[in-house]
Amino acid sequence: MATVLRTSAPQGAVYDYLKAARKQYSQIELARELAVDARTIRRWEARQSEPPGYIIPALKQLVLPLLADQPEEGEFTFIDLFAGIGGIRAAFEQVGGRCVYTSEWDGFAQKTYSANYPLTHVIDGDITQVDARDIPDHDVLLAGFPCQPFSIAGVSKKNALGRKHGFEDETQGTLFFDVARIIKEKRPRAFLLENVKNLQSHDKGRTFDVIRRALTEDLGYHIHWKVIDAAHFVPQHRERILIVGFREPVGFDWAALRLPEKGKIKLESILHKTDGTEPELPWDEGRYFDHAKRKVVAKYTLTDHLWNYLQAYAEKHRKKGNGFGFGLVTGKDIARTLSARYYKDGSEILIKQPRKNPRRLTPRECARLMGFPDTFRIPVSDTRAYKQFGNCVAVPVIAETARLMTQFILIDDSQLFIPNLSVAA
Repeated sequence: MATVLRTSAPQGAVYDYLKAARKQYSQIELARELAVDARTIRRWEARQSEPPGYIIPALKQLVLPLLADQPEEGEFTFIDLFAGIGGIRAAFEQVGGRCVYTSEWDGFAQKTYSANYPLTHVIDGDITQVDARDIPDHDVLLAGFPCQPFSIAGVSKKNALGRKHGFEDETQGTLFFDVARIIKEKRPRAFLLENVKNLQSHDKGRTFDVIRRALTEDLGYHIHWKVIDAAHFVPQHRERILIVGFREPVGFDWAALRLPEKGKIKLESILHKTDGTEPELPWDEGRYFDHAKRKVVAKYTLTDHLWNYLQAYAEKHRKKGNGFGFGLVTGKDIARTLSARYYKDGSEILIKQPRKNPRRLTPRECARLMGFPDTFRIPVSDTRAYKQFGNCVAVPVIAETARLMTQFILIDDSQLFIPNLSVAA
């Protein structure tokens, strides 16, 4: 089933339309169809200017039949909500899934997403404005719904500002209910929801209880949840809760997860190599690593001013008995959690360097830290990239969960093993 193209296109999707149209039309032919000149098409493709709003409906009409004609592949279908840069999608594609719908409101995340996944449908923006009936039928719903209202840092910030949080937050906390209404309308065979560990304890457990009851009592799904530390798979402590749900009772069991020894993988596995073996990635264009000099680009080393500030800040809080400070590590260590604020000063993960100030991770190293292959494109600025990777899932954690789920997604209902019907944790 082809994805419905909506009437208002998010900024990042405009170029998806253009890219799809250019697979069928030359610049001259496309210019004729859109009643503009070929030079305008060239400027759009070079991103020297952006297609005006009135052009978008015409572009959609050209793209719609092209998307509908694309071959359908994959053993099962899924939709990707609050998609970010596609970490959950990448994991489910590894086990044979095919994405039929994507929603992500941030235009910069859309740009990264579009650069890394083939265009089979247009990215929808604000999910709150999407009618669930317009979403294609699917086997699995995936959603890393916004975690700020539930995270420890997010709650602290909102308390300081006198703002509500959790389900009282009118802008983010209730986005879970958009997931719930789509599940109610489309009744997928299964779903996977991802959030911060603190979701379980937020508001003394009441927030999680609302989610649990909505999924089980209101929607009738059988759910299983577990907190997993990404340090089993990548050199980073990153605890996240995964909530797996099935429409029918199945024999899903978290005990069957194949978790490598936690902490065995060290940072040296993701850091740029200075011994001449660092792969030269043409799509990085030397932005992060200088192959001629065999070293990380100098801008990632902290200035004297910033390094002195971080040390003074850490010392001040050490004297107060607080745990605030920076995380200084080597290739033999495991990193703290990479956060979306990493772009500010990089303080949670600073790499020691001989005879110089420490440095930040580069965006390429951040991609590796989250489990992305080096083929993953980073088409945005460093600031945006740090935010995107800090908000992303650790792909190998999701891939192992997807492997465990898949056996219950692909079998016929008649073959389902039905254990006791109690909710498993």
